[in-house]
Amino acid sequence: MLSPSTTSEEAAILRDIAPARPSGSEKEQEPAAVFSTMLRLLPLIAATSLVAHAHAAADNPLGTPARLDPFKPLEVRAPNGSNRPATTPAEWKPRRLEILKAAQSVMGPLPDASKRCPLDVRIEDQSDEGNYIRQRITYQSEPGSRTPAYLCVPKTALQSGSQSTYPAVLCLHPTDNQVGYGVVVGLGGKANRQYASELAARGFVTIAPNYPHLASYTPDLKALGYESGTMKAIWDNMRALDVLDSLPYVSRGRYGAVGHSLGGHNSIYTAVFDPRIQVVVSSCGLDSYRDYKNGDLRGWTQERYMPRMAQYLGRPQDVPFDFPELLAVLAPRHVLISAPMRDSNFKWDSVDRVAAAARDVYRLHNAADHLQVIHPECDHDFPNEAREQAYKLFETLREAKSGPAS
Repeated sequence: MLSPSTTSEEAAILRDIAPARPSGSEKEQEPAAVFSTMLRLLPLIAATSLVAHAHAAADNPLGTPARLDPFKPLEVRAPNGSNRPATTPAEWKPRRLEILKAAQSVMGPLPDASKRCPLDVRIEDQSDEGNYIRQRITYQSEPGSRTPAYLCVPKTALQSGSQSTYPAVLCLHPTDNQVGYGVVVGLGGKANRQYASELAARGFVTIAPNYPHLASYTPDLKALGYESGTMKAIWDNMRALDVLDSLPYVSRGRYGAVGHSLGGHNSIYTAVFDPRIQVVVSSCGLDSYRDYKNGDLRGWTQERYMPRMAQYLGRPQDVPFDFPELLAVLAPRHVLISAPMRDSNFKWDSVDRVAAAARDVYRLHNAADHLQVIHPECDHDFPNEAREQAYKLFETLREAKSGPAS
């Protein structure tokens, strides 16, 4: 009998050397002949075994522990080498750190403080939008790179002598190579994506950076030291929060983030690395990497996303991090995911599995109700009722004190 660990190559060899059963008047093969055949094939068996072990070593070159199940994000490594569920948030911290490290193994490392240069915010132009002002700005996201963004500010915040502060939301745009960040302020693109302007009209300060390598924003990723457009976007978004921190009329240090499609997963990624984001809304932005396009990861491998994903083509189960873990990292922060029933990009039922897995970690923080999933009856869209639910969630920022929650 073949053992469960027997490779297909080894199985074929073992079948070849097995004695043939007698048929009719044929005699069984003599034991000496069988033994002689096995001796001749031993080098081939050994070589096959070495190849199998070499493949295993290539997948795990440092002999690191096996990948923890992404759909069991509550599990941590026990001292005896087994896995067990964490029973306190403190016990879960090593798993959190492991997830952050795994994400950076694909996205590239998060920049260090040396990139946090003076912002040098410049207003390129502005327009009066009724009860708020829309400014097109650029800011120095790092040495050698200026990032364009739209900043929308309620007029009452700019009144002379005003002592009030206003909640602020990072608004991340969907894929659009024509107007890019202009989509979320109503300057083009599809309908139902103008969440930055709608929030500004409701009294929020909003900032909407352009995504790298879309709509004429083309930073040299390699020259700047990035392995992916994803990590550059995360850093640009974090620096956008620094811009908000610098504004006297903003309730500092505790922000929302919202995005649709590209902006949907961009909001999750950024919140994972920046605790100032305390409320996250993702529309049509995620499912498990295993389920995306039935496991076809090619869409994730572009330079503006994560080129290192290419090493997992054909084996999405081996991607070292997944959305159940990323959502778990966000616990106990508020997260709302809109997963339409007819979205052809991201599967709603996969989103349910992702959220169910992450909710175990939310329960650990006594915050299971802080992770919500809704299923609008539409395709890849962010309909009115979903946006209204998002805006209601952002109202909680008005009630919160400045500074990120612990």
